[in-house]
Amino acid sequence: MFETDNDHDRGQVGIGTLIVFIAMVLVAAIAAGVLINTAGMLQTQAEATGEESTDQVSDRLEIVSASGNVSDASDNNNITELNFVMAMAAGSDPIDLNKTTAQFIGSEGEETFTTDNGSGVEIKNVQGVDGAPDEAVLTETSDRVEVIVSLNEVYSTLEEGDQLSVIFTTDAGATTEMEIRVPTTITDEDSSVKL
Repeated sequence: MFETDNDHDRGQVGIGTLIVFIAMVLVAAIAAGVLINTAGMLQTQAEATGEESTDQVSDRLEIVSASGNVSDASDNNNITELNFVMAMAAGSDPIDLNKTTAQFIGSEGEETFTTDNGSGVEIKNVQGVDGAPDEAVLTETSDRVEVIVSLNEVYSTLEEGDQLSVIFTTDAGATTEMEIRVPTTITDEDSSVKL
């Protein structure tokens, strides 16, 4: 009838409740570890992707000038060699021309090749590049190299009025594109023409 308050009563937790509590703590710890690991992995991937994207935009070549060497009159004044003076774009990391590819697209089809010395391509140091031509690495924006492409070996000679798309791609994936248009009239006195 009369209830007495006893401040000394204690609640008891069964072994089952204790096991469930420990299991919940373990599950939370594992989930937190997975989340932290995933976040770290995503951050690393995002940094790598950001660096690659930056390289694809900034690590590119700049074509300072382009000209063509004209064959003699017996060959109908065709362009037999293309000369490109190249520099690295502002803000670019060093560019190794031996790891750069060139793609020619024109009326004779499409051809892709590397711009290292040999097989129709010659690299000449013009300004500031140290080392032999086969070590042609642009390191400063003031560096200049001349890339000479023999069309007979890598593509086809160009005639008066021909057009050719040239795309240079560095090893970072950055591209530089130029549209070449051969003059509609080349005289016998012309040994080289600006393109």
